[in-house]
Amino acid sequence: MRILGINALFHDPAAALVVDGRVVAAAEEERFSRRKHGKRPVPFSAWELPEKAAGWCLERAGLRPQDLDAVAYSFDPALARPADRMGLDDPWDHLRLAYAREAPGFLRTALPGLDPEAVRFVPHHMAHAASGAFAADGADTCSVLVLDGRGERASHLAARRVHHRLEPLAAQDLPHSLGLVYEELTEHLGFLRSSDEFKVMALASYGRPRMAEELRRYVYPTGDGGFHAAGVPWHGLCPPRGPQEAWTQDHADLAASAQAVLEETLLDLVRWLHGQTRDPLLTLAGGVALNCVANARIAREGPFSRVWVQPAAGDAGTALGGALLLAAGGGDEVVPMDGADLGRDWSDAELGAWLKTAAVPFERPPDIAETVAEALAGNAVVAWFQGRSEYGPRALGHRSLLAHPGHAGNLERLNDVKGREQFRPVAPMVLADRAAEVFTGQLPSPYMLFVHEVAPEWRDRIPAVVHVDGTARVQTVDRVAEPLVARMLAEFERRTGLPVVVNTSLNTAGRPMVDDPRDALECFGSTPVDLLAIGPYAVRRGSFFTADSQDSQSVRRSAR
Repeated sequence: MRILGINALFHDPAAALVVDGRVVAAAEEERFSRRKHGKRPVPFSAWELPEKAAGWCLERAGLRPQDLDAVAYSFDPALARPADRMGLDDPWDHLRLAYAREAPGFLRTALPGLDPEAVRFVPHHMAHAASGAFAADGADTCSVLVLDGRGERASHLAARRVHHRLEPLAAQDLPHSLGLVYEELTEHLGFLRSSDEFKVMALASYGRPRMAEELRRYVYPTGDGGFHAAGVPWHGLCPPRGPQEAWTQDHADLAASAQAVLEETLLDLVRWLHGQTRDPLLTLAGGVALNCVANARIAREGPFSRVWVQPAAGDAGTALGGALLLAAGGGDEVVPMDGADLGRDWSDAELGAWLKTAAVPFERPPDIAETVAEALAGNAVVAWFQGRSEYGPRALGHRSLLAHPGHAGNLERLNDVKGREQFRPVAPMVLADRAAEVFTGQLPSPYMLFVHEVAPEWRDRIPAVVHVDGTARVQTVDRVAEPLVARMLAEFERRTGLPVVVNTSLNTAGRPMVDDPRDALECFGSTPVDLLAIGPYAVRRGSFFTADSQDSQSVRRSAR
């Protein structure tokens, strides 16, 4: 079966294509439109579809809209209730539901030739659940936990995958929502709601959970696989922070308190679910599953022997999950994901043509991995653009900014490059077979979705990647799956004795991650990055800004 998955209703519009049970392509609309998260999650934007992402997915497979057997739309308006009955106090929610009901017609317009009868409404949290249960490796039978802001009428789903079936076990009705509570806190702390929740998680490490007892009056598990999460009097706990104001210790303490209560509630839900299934494997999805601090605690203290998190755990992942759910239901043998690099790529010749058109000086060294390792060893900041772009919010060695972890000042330096807050950490990238020497926690960790304790003897050696609480959000690199990145890491260690490189996303604050060569050149040209490694080519900052036209032509001829 050829199935296109679509996420569109709330935020992070995305498309994914599954053919005969195998994931062929997946991409978020923001990477094409260059609008962070694709759009704001308001009812008036619910009609907007991931047209560019969907068109590219079909193009990647050589398909036309009329070739599709089904389109999975990851929201079922028939299951939703009016907003006033959910306690969400959104007078315009009926508009969102009207747009959802008309999705088949909107999709036919966006994808000429598509039969609107091919569109299937997939319940939102079932799509989330399928994105974990059917994508995880070795997951023929597993438990699934989904937590986010909201779906049709719930904010949570506990389920179990048994072969081709996904069996719901429990759901928490709205208005109770751990995701919405965390969104409210994000806004109270002066950050952008439904966008900057990860900043709250980072800020929590600077605080003490001294307000946790008060928060437990409003956020707590109910012992039956559900929870209470509503009505938190944020203004009574600490004054709100303006977007441009400095944060205070009270703000950090409130973030720490909310993080602690979230983790406690999640652990109760996980233990309840394990009591129902006794499975060894837990898969997580939904926006709350992007909280890597909570994930690490679930892995460390929970009853499951293994935890797997969908790398596109937010709403973008429901495009993939919806398609996988229909594929499994249609009898296809679903093949697990073998990586998050599901987006666009360009051949060496195409990248060379981009550089020539841009009239920038570049070179083609014998080994780009060795060239980058040499630059990093000399404390350069490198923009790394290689292979297919990542699906989900994490840079995993395809669209990354790299730096030397041994210089403490590189944390501030990278935050300045990206134009973001200085309390935010950057992540370490390490070969999978070396990770246990440096980090403690769930390993391997290929998708950067858990935090790990940094071994005490390593903290002074790689200070740039050590957060204030002594942890790091690790990405492990498999030598077989990522040979180019692995070779770069090995060459860097040969020069420095350090098996770790700083890895953060290749973008600047408020902008989506770089996706195509034009994005890479624009980012490189507007930030103090020393080297752009784009495919096999290297663009050096000094040459980029000082070479005249004649020199540029000479360099381009020598690169042919």
